[in-house]
Amino acid sequence: MRIGFDAKRAFNNQSGLGNYSRNLLRALKDNYPENRYFLYSAKTNQGIFNTAAHSYIIRKPGKTLHKWFPAYWRTFSMADMILEDKLDIFHGLSHELPFVNLKSVKTVVTVHDLIFLRYPNLYKWADRVIYRKKFEHACRKADRIVAVSRQTAKDIEHFFKIEKEKIEVVYQGCNPAFFENAGESVQNLIRQKYGLPHEYVLYVGTIEERKNLLVLLEAMHTARIEAPLVVIGRKTSYFRKVDEFISRNKIKNILFYDTINNEDLPAIYRMAAVFVYPSLFEGFGIPIIEALASGTPVITTMGGCFEEAGGAGSKYVSPHSATGLADTLKEVLNSDGLRQNMKKAGLEHAGNFTPEKTALNMMEVYQRLLADENRH
Repeated sequence: MRIGFDAKRAFNNQSGLGNYSRNLLRALKDNYPENRYFLYSAKTNQGIFNTAAHSYIIRKPGKTLHKWFPAYWRTFSMADMILEDKLDIFHGLSHELPFVNLKSVKTVVTVHDLIFLRYPNLYKWADRVIYRKKFEHACRKADRIVAVSRQTAKDIEHFFKIEKEKIEVVYQGCNPAFFENAGESVQNLIRQKYGLPHEYVLYVGTIEERKNLLVLLEAMHTARIEAPLVVIGRKTSYFRKVDEFISRNKIKNILFYDTINNEDLPAIYRMAAVFVYPSLFEGFGIPIIEALASGTPVITTMGGCFEEAGGAGSKYVSPHSATGLADTLKEVLNSDGLRQNMKKAGLEHAGNFTPEKTALNMMEVYQRLLADENRH
């Protein structure tokens, strides 16, 4: 097969959609090397996605005008290159497809979430309008839609009135580094590098309203939980509320890290006593899988996609109840036996999100799509 990808996020986003794109592209190449993989991107930052070890075919705009206006190239003129390359399938990895008809090329789009429609108050009006136009266009145009969770699949049906038969759920894979057990010497080096305490509660995620860090701070403060809290994530304007709460209550045992080297993150997960993900809503919640794969117990919130990501061994609480979170956090921190059971169940569940499984499931989507076309 000749399969092309909108690789903008793979080359230019260090987290989130970038990780999804890179993990999928590597998994497909490693497990199905017989195919030819075309990556389309106006900019190719090799520092973020080093493609030297894989024989991808990189496609960039040739005309000066397209280099100056990469968004225009990606939306309209990239289609000419896709048709020249005689692809079997073109896959938009992050909610978008070109606005030009790709004729005989079959199209797939991955939709990660429709949070901007569920929580419109968290987004600017202009952003909501643009997102809706792009996302809905891609969903209607695509021959197949890949949703990263059953929750996202339901949202696509609900908000865009897309027929269920057109949507397939393919869970995103977890970077294999999280399944590898960093030895004690490596963990000690990471601990020293970042000045980490010996036992801590871990939070990983952007510090924004939807991620709901404040409820975790309230839970730890009201329950007088003495274990330090380690927070890894980019700060937004929501951090002001967080900072005010910390100052008002004179909280000392919290460490903030805006950025962490990706290669250090598995050891940081592994050394945590528990990982807490108090988000109100996500399309999937990959940090939950990263924690489980690292052998760390997880507490997250009820509803949405979280039980798909967390499995039977994780603990679930209301995202609006600091008291409920505090009680669950104390229960987990105070019981070595419970933590070991959660760790064992979590590792077993994380086995559903290996790169091999993701690659297999995605390849089956491609093969079914082409088989359906041949039948017609």
